[in-house]
Amino acid sequence: MFMQDINTFLFDLDGTLVDSVPDLAKALNLMLSDYNLPTYEEAKVRHWVGNGARVLVERGLSGNTKINHAFNQVEVDIALDKFLFCYRTLETKSTVLYDGVAATLKTLKAHGCTLALVTNKPSEFIEPILTSFSLLPLFSITIGGDTLLEKKPSPLPLMHACEKLGVLPSECVMVGDSKNDILAAKAANIKSIGLTYGYNYGESIATYQPDWVFDSFSDILSLRA
Repeated sequence: MFMQDINTFLFDLDGTLVDSVPDLAKALNLMLSDYNLPTYEEAKVRHWVGNGARVLVERGLSGNTKINHAFNQVEVDIALDKFLFCYRTLETKSTVLYDGVAATLKTLKAHGCTLALVTNKPSEFIEPILTSFSLLPLFSITIGGDTLLEKKPSPLPLMHACEKLGVLPSECVMVGDSKNDILAAKAANIKSIGLTYGYNYGESIATYQPDWVFDSFSDILSLRA
């Protein structure tokens, strides 16, 4: 199956374009240390990323993917503010671009495709990260986890991107590493590409039946043949 009708690519950020876990884990552990709570290895934090900053903080406070709700909403709000402060101070210096991302995005853009970013990450961190890798000019629109009232797996951010770009869902494909990306795409009637190397809570991305499953980001170009 090829994608002759696809002209717009919607990309997730964390776990898809960049590996941000080193910085996220550092920031989370700084916040937890401030509460005299246990800190966690980067490998464990990898299974907690993907549902936005607030959920990551709640999982850190719980020490588990399953949130125990021992902290009330106000306490979580305060912890979230501390986490975001720590994350800002790190300036995402340990965040790295996955292999093949820059070249693939530039090739898609050169072929006339429209690129958009749809992430659950807070909006304030999108531009600095994309700018640090000289990728920001490639994207026509960026949507963060706090841009709208809902975030992935809700289809709302994807539908909002389509509306802003003036394209039909049938002309788009969502590219991500998490079940949230695939579920959002299915709910929006958008085709999806699941990447196996990112953050999906230890589950196989194929379980959620994206239209295509790739081990490498550059494999996306095979669909433009």
